[in-house]
Amino acid sequence: MMILRPIQQDDYQDLLIMAEESGHGFTSLPLNEELLQNKIARSVQSFAKPTEKAGDEGYLFVLEDSETGEIAGTCGIEAAVGLDDAFYHYHLSKVIHSSRTLGVYKAVDILTLCNDYTGATELCTLFLKEKYRQKYNGKLLSKSRMLFINQHRQRFADTVIAEMRGVSDENGDSPFWQWLEEHFFSMDFPTADYLTGIGQKVFIAELMPKYPIYVNLLSKEAQQVVGEVHSNTRPAIELLKSEGFTFNGYVDIFDAGPTVEAKVDNIRTIANSSLREVVIADNPGEQAVLVANQGLQDYRAVVIECEYNDGEQHITLSQATADALKVKAGERVSVAAL
Repeated sequence: MMILRPIQQDDYQDLLIMAEESGHGFTSLPLNEELLQNKIARSVQSFAKPTEKAGDEGYLFVLEDSETGEIAGTCGIEAAVGLDDAFYHYHLSKVIHSSRTLGVYKAVDILTLCNDYTGATELCTLFLKEKYRQKYNGKLLSKSRMLFINQHRQRFADTVIAEMRGVSDENGDSPFWQWLEEHFFSMDFPTADYLTGIGQKVFIAELMPKYPIYVNLLSKEAQQVVGEVHSNTRPAIELLKSEGFTFNGYVDIFDAGPTVEAKVDNIRTIANSSLREVVIADNPGEQAVLVANQGLQDYRAVVIECEYNDGEQHITLSQATADALKVKAGERVSVAAL
């Protein structure tokens, strides 16, 4: 059984392996041992911290194979971005150049540096090992965070965002960054990406162009990747779109990958979820259902196949599933059909 749970200090080696496997462009898993240790420590502290509002908390989860004990993947939530360090995006919009006298009218795309998502909750750090990219594992990693946010609303903002990895090649080179590097920086994309991942963002404010960038002045290669995702990220963005997340013109300042957003109440997994009382018994079936307990530090989530009907007040779990979720008969769990 695959079980999602909060990360612990002894998961460090597994997190390091995933940081190595994730490659360039995955800034939330920097290949830096001290920073990875700090991410785990911060997550443990965040789960233990009493709070009634979104702050600087960062929650990190891992997906564990209960049969082997192997960590299959990880995912995270940032409660409120940009409160300590500036959170930059480019916003893609249009300006109009027109002259009635000359009969000229032209709409031009521009990229404007902004901090519009300051204070938003961010879904981040989703990585699943290649051999586990099957069946429901990706959905469990992604959607379990949504149930966690719903159950602990006071810890999160009303707007939820997710930054999608932009286009880069096998060497980690981004066509968008190559244009920026040529005109404003003397630093390759992997280096800039790594510095951002370890929190050294001052160079962004110092060197990034302050005025809007006309998209038609970019190289053809750079123009083609604005708002596009890395091939490995397509399943993730399609899942988020199915949840009601939309792209509103905000792109990453390094690789121009899209950022998508949704209001908490409009996220489909949250809107379609319910609290149900646990009944312990065998319940064979074919409906895939996401089930999560209501814990904080002991949060658990699984996907099961069972008989599932809308409108019922209870859900029947096997003893093994109840044990994995750390719940007993009569307690309530959050459920959402996949």
